[in-house]
Amino acid sequence: MSESGLKWNEPWIVQRADPYVYRHTDGTYYFTASVPAYDSIVLRHADTLAGLAEAEETVVWRKHKSGPMSEHVWAPELHFLDGKWYLYFAAGEAEDIWEIRPYVLECGDVDPITGRWTEKGKMQCADEDPFSFRGFSLDATVFENKGEYYYVWAEKVGVGKQISNLYIARMESPWKLQTVQVLLTTPDYDWERVGFWVNEGPAVVKRDGKIFLTYSASETGTAYCIGMLTADEDTDLLDPLSWKKERHPVLTSEERKGIYGPGHNSFTTDEDGNTVMVYHARTESEIVGNPLYNPNRHAMLMKVKWDAKGRPVFSFE
Repeated sequence: MSESGLKWNEPWIVQRADPYVYRHTDGTYYFTASVPAYDSIVLRHADTLAGLAEAEETVVWRKHKSGPMSEHVWAPELHFLDGKWYLYFAAGEAEDIWEIRPYVLECGDVDPITGRWTEKGKMQCADEDPFSFRGFSLDATVFENKGEYYYVWAEKVGVGKQISNLYIARMESPWKLQTVQVLLTTPDYDWERVGFWVNEGPAVVKRDGKIFLTYSASETGTAYCIGMLTADEDTDLLDPLSWKKERHPVLTSEERKGIYGPGHNSFTTDEDGNTVMVYHARTESEIVGNPLYNPNRHAMLMKVKWDAKGRPVFSFE
């Protein structure tokens, strides 16, 4: 444990997958994640990053009994856009649990934990976009660049073989896209194709004019790992050629450390402004039953180092 009370690369908040930490403009830290029952969205807050571990958790929204948003509530993210709070998440239907689509909640109150959340419905694609959110869609994140907001998400496509790709679009509003989808990355390599062909869980960190977009690949067991794309902030982010994809994963399981299946991360900063990656991983290599329903994915923290070229280095050391 560090002087700040933070645990590095060990269970920090247990049984919380797809962890997302947001540091607000007033310095307050907020935490949300997928809960094992996949039935609700929880929030907790603290004055320090370390304080989130013991902070009280509040359910701010529960799944519906039927229809849209009634099953598989996954990977919520908390964002503050244009003076209001937004929760982006994916969910299925009790009648078809794999009818996973992206949804948006809005809160105009000062405190997102005690405030009133209203449903904005399914994320809306651009009027001229005939493809987005028609299939299994999840893991949306939002980031800002040059005064514009961008929405990045995973969506499955294909006839027969289903492939989860990552797409990007510019946003018109917090609940609607302005542009048609652009393919960012598809599972090209063997490490992205273990069990399932998957690119999902995008997260963005910016530094010195560069945009680094991490994502997770393969099935959610021990093969789960993290890849990365890089773009210059002055390029057209809707041009696939602006993004460079790493040939190899930037973070994989580490048996020596007892960390398996690291992935679905987010980024924040500690109180001193240092970049911290928040990710989930398992502490056992053998998973009982379907990995998706095994609750032992734990939120962990990693110090992000930077190399001489200004690129992030992800290491368990």
